[in-house]
Formats: sequence, structure tokens, C-alpha cells
Amino acid sequence: MTLEDLKPVRRRSTVEHIAGELRAAIMSGSLEPGDQLGEADLAERFSVSRGPLREAMQRLVSEGVLEAIANRGVFVAELTLDDVRDVYRTRSVIERGAIEVVLRQRRREQLHRAVQPSIARMRRAATRADGPGVSDADQAFHEALVECSHSPRLIRAMRTLLVETRLCLGELRTTYPDLDTQVHEHEALARAFLDDSPAAVKAALLAHLDDAVDRLVTKRTEPVD
Repeated sequence: MTLEDLKPVRRRSTVEHIAGELRAAIMSGSLEPGDQLGEADLAERFSVSRGPLREAMQRLVSEGVLEAIANRGVFVAELTLDDVRDVYRTRSVIERGAIEVVLRQRRREQLHRAVQPSIARMRRAATRADGPGVSDADQAFHEALVECSHSPRLIRAMRTLLVETRLCLGELRTTYPDLDTQVHEHEALARAFLDDSPAAVKAALLAHLDDAVDRLVTKRTEPVD
């Protein structure tokens, strides 16, 4: 999705439509952390007045997706390291909870099948050196994992983190010198879902999420030449 794909308002309420389109643009990486949202340009793209646009942006500010800075404007939120750690800590609780449900109900093969399409997408994107495509497939892998629990509350909790997770993934992809490494990590996780003990599966998932945090911390704290 690109900014040119933003659609004029159709059936949904104006504010809901605009908020949804901006949220999708952030999740796709078309709008990146730190980008400023220009009211005049967006109002023209959406074919609306500035009133509903401002209301929609305020909704996303309240969600933590956008940040309003006095006398400067509205920007896509940039997560601090504490934010990153908290996002992944919360994801770890949700995803390991989902794994526990799946394993307890003996649905390993279902989970293994559920994540295969995202791994295939990730592999194709890595072959094209398409970093954003790998990030999209990475997110789809973890969404499929949680959805396999069939727990409405776990799924809903995961969805509340999707935008913040996407902000992390956009930055995370720059920490992999070789995108194939990201693919191999998810392939190994999928094999663990099928073959390893419950304790080993949860440990592998935790190590995977902890590695993401470590990569982001290293990137942000390493000296700049």
C-alpha cells in the first residue's frame, strides 16, 4: 500500500474511514515512524474537510499510533526502547499463551499448517530482497500463531499491538544483514511447533522475541561512525 492508495470516503463514517486508512498506511510501512502528517495534503487525498481529518488523527493519537507535538504538528509515533521492550514483553505473554492453548488441545499440525503460507511469502520476499515484504510476512506468521488458539481474547489482545508491532518490524528488518536469516528463524520455529516438547516450544518462541529486542537495542545504542 502507498499513500496514493488512500481512498476517498465511501460508506463508513468519515472519521472511522480516515482512521482506518491511516492505520493501514502505518502498518504497511507507507507511513514510517517520525513522518509528519500534512493536514492540507491528507484532506485533499481523502476529499474531506480538515474537521473529520483532525478527529481521526486525534483518535490515532489516543491509540498511541500518532503523536501530536505542540507548534509542530502530528507525526507517526516513534517508539522508545522502553516501548519496544514493553511491546515484545506483552507479545511474549500473548503468544506463549496461544502456544499453550494449541499444544494442550493437541493441534500442533494445525498450527504448523497455519504458519506455512506466511513462511512461503517470507521466503519469496527474501529472494527479491524485499525487506518490507519480509516484515509483512513476519507479522502474518505471528498473527496466524495467535489466531490458531481460537481464543477471542488472545486474538483481540494481539490485534491491539499490531500497529506498534509493525513500527518495530519496520526498524527490525534493517538489523538483518541477510533477510534469509529472518526466514530461517521462522522455519525453525515452525519445526519446533511440530516436533518439540511444550517447554522447548515456548522457550524457542521466547528466545525469538528476545532476539528481536536485542537487535533493536543494539541498533539504537551502537556508536554512529
